[in-house]
Amino acid sequence: MQERGRLGGAPAMGCAQLRMPRCPVPQFPQPGPGRRMGAGTGTSSALSPENALRSLLEALTSPPYAPTQHLEREQALAKQFAEILHFTLSFDELKMTNPAIQNDFSYYRRTISRNRINNLQLDAESEVNNEMANRMSLFYAEATPMLKTLSNATTKFVSENKTLPIEDTTDCLSTMACVCRVMLETPEYRSRFTNTETLLFCMRVMVGVIILYDHVHPVGAFAKTSKIDMKGCIKVLKDQPSTSTEGLLNALRYTTRHLNDDTTSKQIRALLQ
Repeated sequence: MQERGRLGGAPAMGCAQLRMPRCPVPQFPQPGPGRRMGAGTGTSSALSPENALRSLLEALTSPPYAPTQHLEREQALAKQFAEILHFTLSFDELKMTNPAIQNDFSYYRRTISRNRINNLQLDAESEVNNEMANRMSLFYAEATPMLKTLSNATTKFVSENKTLPIEDTTDCLSTMACVCRVMLETPEYRSRFTNTETLLFCMRVMVGVIILYDHVHPVGAFAKTSKIDMKGCIKVLKDQPSTSTEGLLNALRYTTRHLNDDTTSKQIRALLQ
């Protein structure tokens, strides 16, 4: 089985019956080779994943199938969902490691304004218009702008689809988190990861769906009633080199909604300290 199409070739499993959680494993692929975030990555890029995410959620949660059935039947859609989450976490990691980006953009705006005042000839194609510049400023003001965009999109999807049980959305997200955790912690599947990027891909997808789950579930991902094994997920991350997971652990610490709720156990809080 090719790694690009199916990660590891794991059989269908189920979270409800545990020896191994029953996660129907649509094994999420690694990102395409040579994929980079280049020019044009900003608010216009944020709108595309936001719209795509909502379309994918609709497809993966719509009747008559349950979310787990959707993930088994429509692995290409699960793959695209995973790709969006991977891009989102990758983008925000880069943003967090470049804190000067806001100041740089402010300097760019001042330079453009000064050139206009001095009637200097500007390259219209490379200049950002005022509306887009304002949106970019607000976008980069967020600590994790892409995660914020996707969290808002998921919350909006749930609020706008009142006839769709919220459990359909949260079950889809928790199943994907379960799949990633099982693949990361099970030697049989883990041994099939051929490069570090595949490992990072799986970890980013797991963290991404946890954050989305925590934003839309009434009590969040950290409560005892959560369908996500948060202790297991955090342990999997902590078992990796800190250089590759610190940003993901910070995302769980600072971009989730319910970590500091009274329903979060002291053990989980301690794991994330």
